[in-house]
Amino acid sequence: MIRNSISASMRATVALAVVATASLAAGPIVAGAQSGQSIAERVHAAPDGTVRFTFRARPDVCGSGNSVYVGNYGSRNTSGERAAADVEWDADCGRGPVRIVLDVHDHAVTGLRSYVGGRWRAVNGVTDLGDVAPQAAAAYLVALARQSSVLVGRKAIFPATLGDSVVIWPPLMQLARDASVPSETRRDAVFWLGQMAGDTVTANLSQLVAEDTVDRAVRESAVFALSQQPHGDGIPALIRVAQTNRDPSVRKRALFWLGQSNDPRALTLFENILARPGKSGR
Repeated sequence: MIRNSISASMRATVALAVVATASLAAGPIVAGAQSGQSIAERVHAAPDGTVRFTFRARPDVCGSGNSVYVGNYGSRNTSGERAAADVEWDADCGRGPVRIVLDVHDHAVTGLRSYVGGRWRAVNGVTDLGDVAPQAAAAYLVALARQSSVLVGRKAIFPATLGDSVVIWPPLMQLARDASVPSETRRDAVFWLGQMAGDTVTANLSQLVAEDTVDRAVRESAVFALSQQPHGDGIPALIRVAQTNRDPSVRKRALFWLGQSNDPRALTLFENILARPGKSGR
């Protein structure tokens, strides 16, 4: 009989195929990590479609719908929508984790969405990498920003800043200085650097403004980032830029942001400039 001619190995193969088909219909594909395999390698190995993973968020980060709120500065990334195709929410602002959704085609990332909090929606055929280490996630996202189109690269930077216990500013500074990266992506890196308080970040932003080899648009973004430092910490650096930078356009941007600061140190600078011979005060 034909039934008896089917070998044991073939029956085993058919059984495995049935199990795999049932798993696909039931929900996401859980992709286990091979020993030493990076996030990039796991994404590259995934089939075309959607790949997602999560990582632990900083304690000062929460999410509500497509909005993400950071610390005391009100920083957020939002599309103005409460709902999304990827995640559901119950709380007004949920604490972690960071959720990353990648659109993958022919082993390349063609789209990226990020969220904080909530829970995954049940979607069939999604490749779920599960929880990954925040440091590994940040490194992957910065590398993705460096290697991808502007459409993906700009969206990768913000979630890279949200990982718990990750010192993110050094790789972002390297990204901002990399002339091979699209200018729009580098400017986004500078913007998020500007949201980070600290003498070290301010000093590096000042150095970035002074580097003539860096695109003017990126240097002007660094000027803006200095203006956003909390407690007026960037004012001395802006004054130095206004007084000494060799690029008139960059000096003009520094003066503009100093004028928006209402800082008495900025007023002293304006007074000194206007008091010079030949200045009419108009």
